[in-house]
Amino acid sequence: MTELLRIAVPNKGRLKDPVTTLLRDAGLLFEKTERALSVRVWNAPIELLFVRTDDIAELLVDGVADLGITGQDLLANFDAGFETLVELEMGKCALVAAVPKASEIKGPEGFEGIRVATSHQRVTASYFETHNIKVDLVPLKGSVEVAPKLGIADAIVDLVSSGSTLLVNSLRPVMTIMESQAVLVAPLERSPYDHEKAEAIHRVATMLQAVIAGRTKRYLLMNAPLEQRDEILELLPSLDSPTIIPLADGTHVAVHTVIDRDIAWELLPRLQQAGATGLLVVPIGQLIR
Repeated sequence: MTELLRIAVPNKGRLKDPVTTLLRDAGLLFEKTERALSVRVWNAPIELLFVRTDDIAELLVDGVADLGITGQDLLANFDAGFETLVELEMGKCALVAAVPKASEIKGPEGFEGIRVATSHQRVTASYFETHNIKVDLVPLKGSVEVAPKLGIADAIVDLVSSGSTLLVNSLRPVMTIMESQAVLVAPLERSPYDHEKAEAIHRVATMLQAVIAGRTKRYLLMNAPLEQRDEILELLPSLDSPTIIPLADGTHVAVHTVIDRDIAWELLPRLQQAGATGLLVVPIGQLIR
């Protein structure tokens, strides 16, 4: 391939470490120093561009990067189209409209004619226009949550993850304007890729998706007495049918299957009670369905 595939990724903030871990778990080998702005991947024709999360959409539109990892909320605030290749199941948050706790506002109609502070002007304006509600937007870049205390706005629209910032500033959420998470994206308007670059994009998307799928699953192995085999199999959810392997003693079989990570704590005691032994739960690095 004559050109490297360039992927823009966050260089700081809450997405930085999870994204770096995800790329390494997907099999990309690279060495990152704090001051490095671009890094060549050793085992693939890829260059990683470490930039501000807010700048990733611009780099995609300008053609500087082929792919980017950033939040859906930031993409929605940008006047351009993007193709979501993979939802990364990280950086989850919501863009929420909130008011002081003493406010009587209970729904979108209560925002008619009031001042709303936000750093997400495009999404906020679109939301209220869709509901035929006129608001006075107050653009702010940071510390949006203190706007009502300072008297410069009557309400805010801001990103919320845990909700603790709203509580600290005596604010109450009224409605969610959009849900957001980190995504792997490409610009909709882009020059046609050559075959090798298109294949590289497909490989990156596939491997990231495989890591994410693997994180939600566990590989489960156990031994089951023949007389309890059917009872044990009925307890097992599976991607497909469990793998059954006869054991040398002729009285047991080995059962291999994939289960959801979150049900393991509840499923294992039930399997043990049904007669399963030698239960082993193994993390899955990558899973392609």
